[in-house]
Amino acid sequence: MRAIEFLLLFFAGPALFAYSRHRIPAIPALWVLTAGCLLVLLRDPGFDRGRLWNAAVFPGYAPQILALFAGAAVAGAAVVLRFAPGVFLNFPRSNPRLWALVMLLYPVLSVYPQGIVYRVFVFQRYRELFGAGGGMVLASAVAFAWVHIVFRNRLALVLTFVAGALFAIRYLQTGSLFVSAAEHALYGCGIFTIGLGRSFVHGAGRRFAQAGRFS
Repeated sequence: MRAIEFLLLFFAGPALFAYSRHRIPAIPALWVLTAGCLLVLLRDPGFDRGRLWNAAVFPGYAPQILALFAGAAVAGAAVVLRFAPGVFLNFPRSNPRLWALVMLLYPVLSVYPQGIVYRVFVFQRYRELFGAGGGMVLASAVAFAWVHIVFRNRLALVLTFVAGALFAIRYLQTGSLFVSAAEHALYGCGIFTIGLGRSFVHGAGRRFAQAGRFS
């Protein structure tokens, strides 16, 4: 039953959402899903609620997180400059106030809820199905990547699979959603900043992005 639940919730659901005729905003839909997952977690007597934050372990992992991100940011910037130089830093240059707002709100309104669903909930709910190691990391990464089908582009799927594996490994290492979400926020904000943000905007948000030159 858990396998069927996992497939319906994390694969059939996103596919139906992505290709529905009704353009439902992605962020409110994420919040509804997050609320449901959080309710299940809090009602589970075997769930360690400390995993929802546990910021105390962050300093020990900060150097490697920042070093890895710095390398990825340089590589990402080089790729954008090589293949699409016109969009490099377009968002902060063309609309700095909106860019600053996204940098502040994105971690709270999008990253943390995604962490609850695709790291904390998946790891807790399906541990008997996938185990507690590589199988769980793969399941989390694939589910995280597949939900980005709503953006309808291959780049989003590829990048989020790689990123999802990284964030899942970090959650497995630390038992801390704070640490995993902080790393997720770094990469997400970096993507929006260097010029790839339009690949990760859905529906009405895409029209808003185009109006604000959110590239």
